[in-house]
Amino acid sequence: MVSATATLINPQGLHMRPAGNFAAAMGKFDECNITVTAGETTINGKSPMALMAAGLHKGTEVTITCDGKDEQEALNMAIDMIESGLGDPMTN
Repeated sequence: MVSATATLINPQGLHMRPAGNFAAAMGKFDECNITVTAGETTINGKSPMALMAAGLHKGTEVTITCDGKDEQEALNMAIDMIESGLGDPMTN
């Protein structure tokens, strides 16, 4: 199991597009459990609906935890995506 922390930089937080991008990318790691934790809330990182429903805003610090096959690769991708704005064109 590996984990790391990053801060959301998206102006509108994890709305539909960035949540979908993140979940789709994490879904490629079939044999790895991926969770996103913000405060007391822990979310399945492969569920776009759960990510959107969590209401995570810009500036929220999240901890990504990956457990399973390719866990380090999954974690690296997750942190890179968050730090680059999750493919949200509104992020500059």
